[in-house]
Amino acid sequence: MFGYPLNGRPTAFFRGDWFVGKGVACARIRIGPGPSDIAAVFCTHLHAPYEREPHDSYICHRTAQAWEMAKLMRGAAEKGHLVIGLGDFNMLPLSLAHRLITTHAPVQDVWRYLHPDSSLGAAIDAVEMARKRPVPSAEYNLSENGVTCDGLFNTWRWNKGQQKRLEKEGHIEVDGRLPDPLGKRLDYIFVGNGGPTLQPSSSSPTQSSVQQRSDWKWTIESARVSMTERHPTLHCSLSDHFAVEAVISRNVSSGETSWQEENASFLPIQKQESPHSHAPSNTVTTVTIATTLPKPPTPSTCTSDMYDEIIKMIHIYNLRERFQRRARLGHFLASLGVSMCCLIGVWWSPRAFVSFILCLMSTLSFAAGVIDGLIGGLFVSSELRALREFEWEIRNAKRLALGMGLDIEEDLGQLGKPSRV
Repeated sequence: MFGYPLNGRPTAFFRGDWFVGKGVACARIRIGPGPSDIAAVFCTHLHAPYEREPHDSYICHRTAQAWEMAKLMRGAAEKGHLVIGLGDFNMLPLSLAHRLITTHAPVQDVWRYLHPDSSLGAAIDAVEMARKRPVPSAEYNLSENGVTCDGLFNTWRWNKGQQKRLEKEGHIEVDGRLPDPLGKRLDYIFVGNGGPTLQPSSSSPTQSSVQQRSDWKWTIESARVSMTERHPTLHCSLSDHFAVEAVISRNVSSGETSWQEENASFLPIQKQESPHSHAPSNTVTTVTIATTLPKPPTPSTCTSDMYDEIIKMIHIYNLRERFQRRARLGHFLASLGVSMCCLIGVWWSPRAFVSFILCLMSTLSFAAGVIDGLIGGLFVSSELRALREFEWEIRNAKRLALGMGLDIEEDLGQLGKPSRV
């Protein structure tokens, strides 16, 4: 298990993200005899958004979690392993966190790989309304848009009246032709090829040429939304999110076995040659021509702008948290003064009930102040340190994307100031 350094705030106890300690569950599964025949599986649940982006106060935490997830998947890919990242990412397709994962790690979103024209959010979201597409039906959302959350078929998203009716009447059929304006895709499967990404040939190669020079390649065959069934006795959906399933196949593709950094699908952070996994001698070699993967964005343009966007986000959130720390520590000092004044007032209190009220006010005020003082002095300070580390990594990733190299001497005390690159 890997715990996220930034994972919500303890003050939001009614939401529970901070208390459950979200992170990444990592597993390595051997799938062949070779040293690199390993599937690295990463399962996670990112922080939930409670407001619409970019006004979501947790967007910085969710972006930092996506960054940590991308680093783990990238590290596994550099070892030549098959990378599988999956879970509830609580993000929309092509959002900042989504672009960060697919840019920094050599992975593909399996649904967008198979359905490149699928929706970018719910029909009522601004990003989807800008596409000027008609409101999709519930069936279309499941089959083409990969909707896993807030859809018409999920009973946990029904209103109270519909849920009470379901409880009384039992199973209620939903017409899949009805418009589904709220359904969106929040659950993902990311798959990495494991080592070099080979370019598919324009013509079918001969069997002998493949046997002389071949590398394993993983091909995304299919993906679908599953676990849409109802509970047999409760007649409700099995979860508030539907599941996503994907089928990938291990084939042999022809092409150049040399790996060039300029053709890689992720950013050059370490120039490390990945080991190749070759087919065993007793394996029947087959030839498949996979669909060309989408061309990655140019690191010097799209990625640099994306890093600037993240740095700006960190700067804004850093100012917010510094204000929170000052306010909470100030509240602690003020509560200490109020508590002392109330206790002193008890000495001159003419009536017993007034003394009781003053003692109660002193106790409650001091208790609230101590809690705020602990949060401001301990939690917010540790959060700011995690923010500094996150910004340092993003700044260095930006420098490397621009070919400037690591800036080891960078002063971390300059958090929130404009980048020097």
